Amino acid sequence: MHRPHAASLSSLLLAVGVLLVAMASYQCGAAIAKQLFPLVGAQGATAYRLGLGAVILLLLQRPWRSRQPGGARAVLWGYGLSIGVMNLLFYLALQRIPLGIAVAVEFTGPLALALFHSRRWLDVVWVALVVAGLLLLMPPGSSAQRLDPIGVGYALAAGVGWALYIVLGQRAGAVYGNNAVAWGTSVAALVALPVGFAHAGHALLSLALLPSALGIAVLSSALPYTLEMMAMTRLPARTFGTLLSLEPAFAAMAGMIFLGEHLSVLQWFAIAAVIVASAGTVLSARQVVDVPVGA
Repeated sequence: MHRPHAASLSSLLLAVGVLLVAMASYQCGAAIAKQLFPLVGAQGATAYRLGLGAVILLLLQRPWRSRQPGGARAVLWGYGLSIGVMNLLFYLALQRIPLGIAVAVEFTGPLALALFHSRRWLDVVWVALVVAGLLLLMPPGSSAQRLDPIGVGYALAAGVGWALYIVLGQRAGAVYGNNAVAWGTSVAALVALPVGFAHAGHALLSLALLPSALGIAVLSSALPYTLEMMAMTRLPARTFGTLLSLEPAFAAMAGMIFLGEHLSVLQWFAIAAVIVASAGTVLSARQVVDVPVGA
């Protein structure tokens, strides 16, 4: 009599585990990318991620085998361009500020989108938490903990790109289904590759960097996108969104383990404020806006 419940619980736990692995994968990929910045710059690392990521996704999904809809091309191109610009801005932010902080600041984009769809008084609390978190991340004066304002600006701009990615991705997915990811990443590669080659030149073709480049593409694109789809089919939207609010914590841990980026107590409090605001927004909203992993 208890077998259906046990099966349901197993499916739920599997989905939660898969989503946690997807978030960890994405942040590990970002850490590898940052280690390549001295060699190819943020622009070159973006080219690696999206260029090789598009090739991997095209080979795995082979979207050309499906009949392609004739309309909504503009939405698909907008979706792909938002991916390209978002990732480029995010990696430019990583050049100047720690990984965990960059993700926390970038998370304000999808958080603002979720708040836009909610009209409860409790939203004021979540907005206040986000503002408090950002103020903690940017202390006044010439403190040693003061962040590079240009890096913060890049992260905020990447957050806007993330919000556009969500809106356009939902529309593209409604028309193109799972093929939207492969086609959208391919469009994004058209943005990243010229910028990457213009900045890094022939250094992008170095065979010595190929293993790291493939690691970025797999960990930051192919693997988390695949795992995310598995999780989304098994988790309620509210649970999915709540778990995703842990993304800044995963980023901070990856930055500490792989990059030696140790944050101050205030900065950890700031990240915690963004996490609580994100989870609270999802739990209190009437309609939850899904926020895909690997934005």
